[in-house]
Amino acid sequence: MPVRVNQNRNVAIIAHVDHGKTTLVDGLLRQGNVFRDNEDFAERAMDRMDLERERGITIMAKNTAVHYNGTKINIMDTPGHADFGGEVERVLGLVDGVLLLVDAVDGPMPQTKFVLGKALKLGLKAIVVINKVDRHNARPDWVVDQTFDLFVNLNASNEQLDFPIVYASALQGVASLDATQLGTDLRPLYDTILEHIPAPEVEVDAPLQMLVTSIEYDIHRGRVAVGRVFGGVMKPNSQVIHFDRDGRSKTAKVVQVFTYRGLKRFETEAGESGDIIAISGVPDVYVGETLADPANPKPLPVTRVEEPTLRMTFSVNTSPFAGREGQYCTSPHLKVRLHRELETNVALRLEATDSPDAWAVAGRGELHLAIFIETMRREGYELQVSQPEVIYRTIEDTLCEPWEQLTLDVHEDYLGNVVELLGRRRAELQNMEYRANNEVHVEYLIPTRGLIGFRTDFLTETRGTGILNTEFSGYRPLAGAIHRVRGGSLVATEMGPTTPFGLSNSEPRGTLFLGPQIEVYEGMVVGQHVREGDLDVNVCKKKHLTNMRSSNADDAIRLTPPVIMSLDRALEYIGPDELVEVTPQTIRIRKRTLNKDQRRKEDKQEKDLNATR
Repeated sequence: MPVRVNQNRNVAIIAHVDHGKTTLVDGLLRQGNVFRDNEDFAERAMDRMDLERERGITIMAKNTAVHYNGTKINIMDTPGHADFGGEVERVLGLVDGVLLLVDAVDGPMPQTKFVLGKALKLGLKAIVVINKVDRHNARPDWVVDQTFDLFVNLNASNEQLDFPIVYASALQGVASLDATQLGTDLRPLYDTILEHIPAPEVEVDAPLQMLVTSIEYDIHRGRVAVGRVFGGVMKPNSQVIHFDRDGRSKTAKVVQVFTYRGLKRFETEAGESGDIIAISGVPDVYVGETLADPANPKPLPVTRVEEPTLRMTFSVNTSPFAGREGQYCTSPHLKVRLHRELETNVALRLEATDSPDAWAVAGRGELHLAIFIETMRREGYELQVSQPEVIYRTIEDTLCEPWEQLTLDVHEDYLGNVVELLGRRRAELQNMEYRANNEVHVEYLIPTRGLIGFRTDFLTETRGTGILNTEFSGYRPLAGAIHRVRGGSLVATEMGPTTPFGLSNSEPRGTLFLGPQIEVYEGMVVGQHVREGDLDVNVCKKKHLTNMRSSNADDAIRLTPPVIMSLDRALEYIGPDELVEVTPQTIRIRKRTLNKDQRRKEDKQEKDLNATR
């Protein structure tokens, strides 16, 4: 069958977190004649989710398109955090090349290795962009050497090793082929894309094949499927064969076809082979599925991503305050929402449990699951979630657990405390390198179990100055028991509002999570005990009045400001006998068993059982 070349370019921007991907896309959009001169243009335009803007990270992979010298360039902006690696994996199959961003000071980081390895295995051509070369301590020559070594370690082909290099400052919107002299715009990067990223080769008269890689929702059109046309032409009001992820097929009708320009999509009469398009009209299409020609239906390979390593239990909120703050509180609400997430979140897994009101949700890491929980609470859902736990596998009759490559940058004054902290978590030192300004770069292999709750301890030990990065390394045999060195919890004994008098009595026992006039219930965790083991406290206690002058006694009480437990901190804090209650307005920590007498009975039964073993 004759072959022709589609002049489009399909490229993904990949990098470690905070290396400037989304900022670079801003520059490409500004200089790609996407916006009118008088049009407002927000920074980090591709980060459309509120959570992305608040946290300063990209969570979902998104696509845009610019035109340069008569050529359409489809650009995929991908997340840089390891927990969202599934987003990177699902879009790499759409593109013909990648822009690998590397920080001009830090060089390749753990997620750089992960995303580059995936791209090289797919045979993609890479352009290396050394970003932030305008920083005073930039070392582009060293970074280029480190990047080349990374390509070699990842078994890149000779063609892939011959990668072009562009030096850029995404913040300034400039690029150059010379590290010593930056240009005035991003034209050198545009020109390098056109020269080195291959154009799609498509077969003339090939049957229609479109791979769906993401799902968007439109209030007027319903479900909108985004993907790449690998063969044929997608036209509006045409019949297609829809292949689901299990290989089953059925007839469907495409109503509208859209193409992208900038941040918007526009209706078109034909989506050509080699282009990234969107379609409406197929109500039950999911990520990884194929839309094919009815006359010659052939499915494309289903998108596969690496399996999750952590799981948590999501269940209906059963606290005494259930239903007060949320719009969706019942098990049918929760079940529908969890299944809907599976349609777009390719790295998430869902399993039923023994309880009809609880489900096991598995993801790539704590942040992956925390973002999903935060999204749900903002949508009006109430739920309670358990402590994260790792997913074990049996490999060659050996029980194995997930391990992570942990990279730390700390000041040498805090190194001893960090090393001691990691030693208790079964971490294995791989490399240590002293750098400028008394900074130490340390690399460890650590069980994923050891990372649960580690981030907060690490930031505490380094006074908030340490930098931590992780990358999934693989499954290895169990490392042995890991004892969490953590005080017990301060647990409320009564329901009601907290009082300054009750809080002041509890304050010497530990660190409080609540201030005065906060509603609590029996079994709710109100602070962290200074010692191991839980302690019951009455934070609702009022001072008995003895005379008129003591009526204002609460005004004289001075309390230490409480530690506010965010969702992330709460998930790191809780133990196996605790839950996090999540509502649209409040994050609470509670005991699984609320009644203190019942908890003591269960503790005694567990101790008796352990004594007989």
